[in-house]
Amino acid sequence: MAYTIGIDYGTNSVRSIVVRCADGAEIGTSVFNYPSGDLGILLDPSDHNLARQHPGDYVAGLESSILQAISRGKQADSNFSTGKVIGLGVDTTGSSPIPVDENIHPLALQESWKGNLNAECWLWKDHTSVKEAATITELAREHRPQYVAKCGNTYSSEWFWSKIWHCLNVDPEVFDAAYSWVELCDWVPAILAGVTDPKAVKRGVCAAGHKALYAEDWDGLPDKEFLSMLDPKLAELKDRLYDKAYDASEISGNLCEAWANKLGLAAGIPIAIGEFDVHYGAIGAGVDEGVLVKVIGTSTCDCGVVKADKEVADVPGICGIVKGAILPGYFGIEAGQSAVGDIFAWYVERVLKGDSETHIRLTEEASHFKPGESGLLALDWNNGNRTILVDPLLSGLLIGQTLHTSQAEIYRALIEGTAFGARMILERLDEYGIPVNQVVCAGGIAEKNSMLMQIYADITGREMSISGSSQTCALGSAVSAAVVAGSGKGGYDDFKTAQQAMTRLKDETYKPDPEAQAVYNELFAEYKNLHDAFGGVGSTDLGAVMKNLLQIKEAARKG
Repeated sequence: MAYTIGIDYGTNSVRSIVVRCADGAEIGTSVFNYPSGDLGILLDPSDHNLARQHPGDYVAGLESSILQAISRGKQADSNFSTGKVIGLGVDTTGSSPIPVDENIHPLALQESWKGNLNAECWLWKDHTSVKEAATITELAREHRPQYVAKCGNTYSSEWFWSKIWHCLNVDPEVFDAAYSWVELCDWVPAILAGVTDPKAVKRGVCAAGHKALYAEDWDGLPDKEFLSMLDPKLAELKDRLYDKAYDASEISGNLCEAWANKLGLAAGIPIAIGEFDVHYGAIGAGVDEGVLVKVIGTSTCDCGVVKADKEVADVPGICGIVKGAILPGYFGIEAGQSAVGDIFAWYVERVLKGDSETHIRLTEEASHFKPGESGLLALDWNNGNRTILVDPLLSGLLIGQTLHTSQAEIYRALIEGTAFGARMILERLDEYGIPVNQVVCAGGIAEKNSMLMQIYADITGREMSISGSSQTCALGSAVSAAVVAGSGKGGYDDFKTAQQAMTRLKDETYKPDPEAQAVYNELFAEYKNLHDAFGGVGSTDLGAVMKNLLQIKEAARKG
């Protein structure tokens, strides 16, 4: 029997799983919570847009989570031994670039930069580079429209170049000290492989294409002339980055002796190319053409694929269309919402000062309300809008509250708001001919909150399936490791075969309720009015929204 290990770096923790290649059984799992900052995130009270992470947490979590997962695997499966591990796969958040020296050692781990937030990893949810992203968008639309055409025609403050340019603008000493910048999903595999030269780091096309404007159509990264329009130092940096990026058919490297000794694994086993968490999560959920995978967590990311021999229209407002970004031989299509679970956590933990029991109580109470009964409507922009407006300067909104509005009504309205945002994405994909015949949801929220999943089905009008794994992103990484190891080692020679053997869906699905869907269609019309008006894409008169909500509320209460 052969096994692989999937390593999943999330926003607050890293988890590792040991997976049996024959059937995808997860025999050992471990989670390591990042010890630094606020739930692993380094914050600045003076700037709510700042979010960084300490690279030392990544290294500590890597060793701890793998060793514990291996230990639990040995207890659960008598056939398992570390000698039967044939490969490793890594997924991470992104875009989460790290400033490194000429040995790919993060600046944040050096004494001279200790405590400097700009020397840390710039976490995906860092939005400090709003101005830089806007300028990149403006200049690209004028001078290199092809650069942004594949990423929704708008560059984001969550992405690679805007963050690095912002570092140059606010802390040129850190920028000058950084020999290069490496995405977290590329850095971890390089560390495991013992790579010490930034130019030798094998970069994945997932991060390069979706976040760094990389494409083979223009020979890689943006040209120096364009980068010089931003700042000549960015053009100089290009020489210290990379020329080629690779899809998941390639290995990132092989496990080095030092890490093999730490982990008790065989030196030389292959390490899969790093991808973002949700992209490997899509593989772990069985993504194929026509299947949209929604990984619902602190944020939500939607991923689909279209065969690379087909024409795919440029879709305004989505996060990217990148060949090979998810599955080799397919265009990877990404969209998403900047906050979902984060919104529920904000309301329960920051506003109500509650805990997990509060979530459970509010979910139970909210489940008894009918659609529209609260008279409330929320916009899901507490962390900006990722898709389809691509605007980090937008914020949350709750409308329709009265002196009788309850906590549970607000909680349900926030859930409904995220579902309306999900429907906006689905309608945009439909509008541009991206096939979505099945929706598969993954993540702890999708698995545990049946009320939320039913609301999503009712609002989107789509049946919601659930991934069979609780660790879908890590499982996708393990699947990729099994493919790069190959059938000769007990793995697989292609992703389709590997997915058929190692991934599954739960039997339970959530189907739209026609009566609920009819009410939500009325509410969605009001949501679109708010969305377009506050999103700056329409001239909607909002004078009737409150009154319409009250009418919907009254009708719901009368049955």
